[in-house]
Amino acid sequence: MRAVRIYRYGGPEVLTYETDAPEPALTSDSVLIETVATSVNPIDWKVRSGARQKDFPLDLPAILGKDVSGIVQAVGDAVRTFRPGDRVIALAEATYAERVVVRADTVTHLPEGVDPIDAAALPLVSMTGEQLVRIATGVAAGQVILVTGALGSVGRAAVHTARELGARVIAGVRARQSAEAATLGVDGVLALDDEDAINRLDRVDGVADTVGGEIAAKLFEKVKAGGRFGYASVLPDGVAARIPDIQVTRVFARPDASKLREFADNVRDGRFVLPISARMPLSDARAAHERLEKGGGGKIVLVL
Repeated sequence: MRAVRIYRYGGPEVLTYETDAPEPALTSDSVLIETVATSVNPIDWKVRSGARQKDFPLDLPAILGKDVSGIVQAVGDAVRTFRPGDRVIALAEATYAERVVVRADTVTHLPEGVDPIDAAALPLVSMTGEQLVRIATGVAAGQVILVTGALGSVGRAAVHTARELGARVIAGVRARQSAEAATLGVDGVLALDDEDAINRLDRVDGVADTVGGEIAAKLFEKVKAGGRFGYASVLPDGVAARIPDIQVTRVFARPDASKLREFADNVRDGRFVLPISARMPLSDARAAHERLEKGGGGKIVLVL
């Protein structure tokens, strides 16, 4: 089986493209997916480098990857909702591979009209953004939520979810991105690199943070008493303890087949757009990681 594996932590050079990697084993409650495409996420290079060993330890050698779009090849004995030939997507594990085994209840059918290659960019970022807003901030219709990094992939998903819930959304971006952020249909834009703009910001009901660091630390003081701060990033030590009257929740995305299908339907209907910056073959995973670490907009998709 074709796959990209790592045998040690390190830079992009540790990614090894192989054509004889071990096949995954089908279980009674899972489906075997023949991969059409996967995608590269920031968490992939952070895990690969060893920076996130505490949160995501690996049993080396390991296959990275969280997103899969493909065709069902086989189903376990207990599976009734899928059959060979179905087009599907899922938030999964070890997806830099030609075949992936995924628990059936975390998989969803890919609607007609959605490009299966571009769909591979969707699972992790959409579920992170959705859960960051719906679960971590608990925002309700009419409330005001600030989404930092709103033009990033997770940020776009968070903005979309907040708008679907009827919240008033402020997009937090760099000043030079303000005009582009306004195209997201938000109620306001905040320049995160403008100290005065942050100081002038009225208190909000919640923050959905994808940026982390000192910028996130400054925004704690902009949450109303009793409000909520959700983050899918890394905060400076001790920040959350400074303001005890707000609820702080860190998000590690978990599979949710029904919500993932909603995002796929919204992509089909043109209601949610996730920019793709590049399509690259799986064998170019090293180059994809190098490109991702340099930064820039849009997702990178790895095509089998």
